Amino acid sequence: MKLIIINGPNLNLLGIREPAIYGNQSFEVWFEKLKSFYPGMELDYYQSNIEGELINKLQETGFSYDGIILNAGGYTHTSVAIADAIASIKSPVIEIHISNIQAREEFRKNSMIAAVCKGIISGFGLNSYRLAIESFRY
Repeated sequence: MKLIIINGPNLNLLGIREPAIYGNQSFEVWFEKLKSFYPGMELDYYQSNIEGELINKLQETGFSYDGIILNAGGYTHTSVAIADAIASIKSPVIEIHISNIQAREEFRKNSMIAAVCKGIISGFGLNSYRLAIESFRY
């Protein structure tokens, strides 16, 4: 199985940014742990703060990967363009969030991408990524 994790804006600052919400571990360290949990699975990772680059990566991988795990960050709540990109590809996409977006500011409760995703995992810290991987195994 071949999966890619795509992280959006500000997720490059995990481990530094608001540790009370996002924890104190960098995503690079977490990604290495994920790979060790799933040695028979091909896991790739991509991060960008730029909306168009995220769309390009969705289009590039959305026909050749078994699944995409997407944490679109703030673009979750604003990007019709990312939603359109997800709708146009064949690979199923799981929307994930580290924090529980339903327990945060009102604007975070609205996802522009949820309707075109296979499912949503939110609020389990970095384990949200692991749960998304598990969802593709069954």
